[in-house]
Amino acid sequence: MFGIGMPELVIIMVIMLVVVGPGKLPQLGQALGSGIRNFKKASSGEDVVQLNEKSQ
Repeated sequence: MFGIGMPELVIIMVIMLVVVGPGKLPQLGQALGSGIRNFKKASSGEDVVQLNEKSQ
């Protein structure tokens, strides 16, 4: 996965903890999960809007 191993992931998580702070980390995770969920829903075509054509 892009050459990122376990040590790199741990370093990234520690940096995120220092930058964001422990209080905001759950909110950040929730926002990220919600964004991914909405992206999957939109890419699967569940949010299709149908337009009615006028009959002449």
